[in-house]
Amino acid sequence: DAIHRRKYGDVFTIWCSVGRFLSLLDAVAGSPGRGDLLSISDLGYQQGVEQRLAKARSNGWRIEWRDHHRWKDEEVRAVDARTSLLHIDVATCATGIVARDLAPGDAVAEEIARVVCDYDLWKHRDPRSKMLGQVVMRKGWREYVRDNLVRGTIVDAKVESEYAEIVREMERDIRHSLRHTTIIEDGRYRIAFAPLYGYPSETAHAIRDELGTDIEVVVSGNGRVSIRSVPPISHLIAREFGGGGHPHAAGGTFPFNLLDRILFWLLKRNRHYRLLADAAESIAK
Repeated sequence: DAIHRRKYGDVFTIWCSVGRFLSLLDAVAGSPGRGDLLSISDLGYQQGVEQRLAKARSNGWRIEWRDHHRWKDEEVRAVDARTSLLHIDVATCATGIVARDLAPGDAVAEEIARVVCDYDLWKHRDPRSKMLGQVVMRKGWREYVRDNLVRGTIVDAKVESEYAEIVREMERDIRHSLRHTTIIEDGRYRIAFAPLYGYPSETAHAIRDELGTDIEVVVSGNGRVSIRSVPPISHLIAREFGGGGHPHAAGGTFPFNLLDRILFWLLKRNRHYRLLADAAESIAK
C-alpha cells in the first residue's frame, strides 16, 4: 500500500483477508470503474475469481494482479486473459514485485520491499522486519506504519515502544503453546501440534527451536491452522484442509464440529491432528 501511494498519491485501499477476497471483489466488480486501476496484491488464485474479474473489466476497471504464491498453469491462463497485467514471482514477496513494477529506482520503495520480504519470507536478517510484522497486526497501527513508510521512515520510537510491549505478551503466549504441544512422530517427520494463543509464526519458530520438529501446526479455537515445515510441503498439506500457501508456510482449516471445539478447549488436542500427520506422511518425497 505504501509503494502504491508513493507512485499514485492518495488511493482507496481495501485490506483483504484470503477468506473475504471473493466477496470484496464482488463488491468492487459491481461498481463502475470508469477506467480506474484495480490493483490486487499478495492474494492467490481462488476458484470462481474469473467471473468476478470479467465483471469488473466489463464495468470499466483496469486490473493488475501481483502475487508470489504458487499458481497452476490453468489458473494463470484464466486470470491473465481477464487482466491488464498478471505478475507472479514465487522467488520474492508481493511487496518486492510491487516495488519492481511500480517504483524502479525508488530507493525508499526498495528498502520497504527488503524489510517486508525479510519478514514475509522468514529470513529474519533485519530486526526491523519483525517489529513491523508484529506492530501492524495491532488495531490502529497498520495505517500509522503505512504512512511512515510512505514518508520513508521504516521504524520510529513509537513503533519500538509498541513492539517492546508485544514481545512481553508474545513470550507469555508462546510459553502457553509450548506447554500444550503434542508431538506425533511415527513416520518420516517429527510433527508438532499446539494451540494458538497468539503470534502463529513466532510460536511455530519457537517450537522448532525448542523441540527440533520438522513440521509445526498451530491451531486456533475456530479450527484455523497455521502450518510451517522444513520440507517444502506446507502448501501441499494445507490443500488437504481447504487452504494453501507456500512450500514452507501455509494455512488451512480443520472442520471442527461442536465436540471438536469442546475437546480442543478442554484437552488442547483433537482427532484432526492424526489426519494431518497422515496427510503429511502420504506426500511423496
